[in-house]
Amino acid sequence: MAPARTLVIPNVKTGAERLPDRSALTGCPWHDVKAMLREVGLRPTRQRMALGWILFGKGDRHLTAEMLYEEATRAKVPVSLATIYNTLHQFTEVGLLRQVAVDGSKAYFDTNVTAHHHFFVEGDDEVLDIPDADVIVGKTPTPPEGFEITRVDVVVRLRRKT
Repeated sequence: MAPARTLVIPNVKTGAERLPDRSALTGCPWHDVKAMLREVGLRPTRQRMALGWILFGKGDRHLTAEMLYEEATRAKVPVSLATIYNTLHQFTEVGLLRQVAVDGSKAYFDTNVTAHHHFFVEGDDEVLDIPDADVIVGKTPTPPEGFEITRVDVVVRLRRKT
């Protein structure tokens, strides 16, 4: 059984329900990205490796596809925006990322896949983690027949005081 703070995501390639084991990471981003990709059944292609290095080499953070594209461009990684979207969705499907929807037009991808909630700073378009102990979710609704709740996402919208 997974620890209480762990978000368990089914791996779409294998059907297994578990998180990638990040405890064995060496601190060498290139080696760690290759190991993470192999662990979840993704081939470590040049583009996946480069994007993974950009995503995971700076700790836990929240990025949009456009933000990752800008970082990749600055790092001289030749990649299209379509490839970035595809890679982000592949990483999300296998549990390396968590998608955070803040409105209908923008999704952020979180490198911290543990169970936690978020603040969204309107106007700054910034997503921040809420410490786990600061959110208490009440009774969740009973799902319809044949369904189960996979996770509950709380996004608290903030605006700067004027």
